[in-house]
Amino acid sequence: MNKKTTSAGVASRAAQTLNDSNASATAKSLAASALSQVNRGNQTGAAAEDLAARVLASTKYNEQTKEYAASVLSQSVKER
Repeated sequence: MNKKTTSAGVASRAAQTLNDSNASATAKSLAASALSQVNRGNQTGAAAEDLAARVLASTKYNEQTKEYAASVLSQSVKER
């Protein structure tokens, strides 16, 4: 079990992304996943892990979306 949680800074930016009508569905999905892991001990699901890995491997996404992807992956289940 991974006990990492989302930092306050990432959580704040993720909340702003969820309220941004111009943010992509991918950014919002990763932001929501990151927010679900603030002080809760929740772990990243397989679908979110897959999305986050694809975002990090792509040149299509901006740095903020990649920050959420990295946060989500850092809280993934190591055995998966």
